[in-house]
Amino acid sequence: MSSVNNINRIAILGAESSGKSQLAEALASRYQTVWVPEYLREFVDAKQRVPQEDEQLLIATTQLQRENEAAKTANAWLFCDTTPLMTAIYSRHYFARVDAALEELEQEHDYDFTLVTAPDFPWTADGLQRESAAVRQRIHENLLSLLEERDIPFLLVEGSLKDRVEQVAFALDFLLE
Repeated sequence: MSSVNNINRIAILGAESSGKSQLAEALASRYQTVWVPEYLREFVDAKQRVPQEDEQLLIATTQLQRENEAAKTANAWLFCDTTPLMTAIYSRHYFARVDAALEELEQEHDYDFTLVTAPDFPWTADGLQRESAAVRQRIHENLLSLLEERDIPFLLVEGSLKDRVEQVAFALDFLLE
């Protein structure tokens, strides 16, 4: 694995309500490091609305800024709850396009390893951000297609949180050998 400043950045991608945040937090605890929460959630909670098309780039750049800040205090691993790639996928879904600057950020996807959370957790509506189990499944399929199309290797994690942490630990141990 390559790393910047001896920090391995792990992208945790997945559709809404698929356990990304829980997994990021659990992995950070297991590896005694920090994780980067999804800025979109904070944005929605603060504004009490979903972002508009012209705010998508702000969402992605803020996420990356927070990654860079967290990397300064990370201990070998940095678990990133989403990346600009997911912001772009949602932009395509909701606005049928991606801003050129966001598309550029999306293309970079410079992570040491990518995890994808399966949509096998019960879907939970939150009243603001989450739309439906059908949209979650569509986004999941779009994500897998995009990763395969771009030859971005990933591990699909499934099952309970405990099962997912074990799957990731096995993969990370294997990759470090």
